[in-house]
Amino acid sequence: MATVLVVDDSPIDRQLVGGLLRQDTDWTIEFAEDGARALDVIRNMPPDLVVTDMHMPGVNGLELVAAIRKGFAQIPVILMTGKGSEEIAVEALHAGAASYVPKRALAVSLVETSRRVLAALQDDRYRSELLNRVELRTETYRVENDVNLLLSLSRHLQQMLGDAWGIDRTDRLRSGTAFEEALLNALYHGNLEVSSDLKEVDHTAFYKLVEERRTSSPWQDRRIHVIVKLTSQEVEVAIRDEGPGFDPAKLPDPTDPKNLDRPCGRGVMLMRAFMDDVTYNDQGNEVVLRRARIRK
Repeated sequence: MATVLVVDDSPIDRQLVGGLLRQDTDWTIEFAEDGARALDVIRNMPPDLVVTDMHMPGVNGLELVAAIRKGFAQIPVILMTGKGSEEIAVEALHAGAASYVPKRALAVSLVETSRRVLAALQDDRYRSELLNRVELRTETYRVENDVNLLLSLSRHLQQMLGDAWGIDRTDRLRSGTAFEEALLNALYHGNLEVSSDLKEVDHTAFYKLVEERRTSSPWQDRRIHVIVKLTSQEVEVAIRDEGPGFDPAKLPDPTDPKNLDRPCGRGVMLMRAFMDDVTYNDQGNEVVLRRARIRK
């Protein structure tokens, strides 16, 4: 059974909207006379859906949408708009409202729109529950030397862990950072063969050489290969570049105080800090990152 909070400064309109929402539903309807009171209700007993008027004293509908989006992002908001409020309605949609219904069409559209929003919310909850039951998920990528694509991939992997394991935002970000560092190492130092030593000497020259090699042979034809294996308890990400490789034994110890401020090795330190295991192949052109769902 869903709970819907109706927010309107007019007692007559509150009862009208409440009556419409009770028709042919088993929803529980709660009421608030303005945006400030609505936020108090939400803090004490979050509803499944908020239906709010636009024009109210104090905290208006647009401000209420923004406040809910910031503090209670899981709660969708439907805006009721009067004639002449179209531009504000668009602004509210950009601010985070899930939908809107013109007041002149409440009798026709309000219940149907509310059902659609609640159904979508329920689908998201079931999807989250389903992903928490993943037994094995595999993905394979072949990516060009494009920083934006690689950053997008690292964010995707981060989101994948969040969806499948339900880990908190900080834990997701730490894992995403490890994936990002490994992918960028494969690009800069693997495929493009640009040394971190150059970054220490001349930051601008480092990225200039990166851009030059991205469009020159043989570097431009190389790709980065990524294989992801995710289970309910462990993730493994193998990242291989097509460069000549290096001797992993010669990697500087990133935990040595004299190396902490150097660009060289920083990525490796972050990977080792945020993953349970980081392993290179003998050629040095592939790294495998592993972590358990519950880290020791």
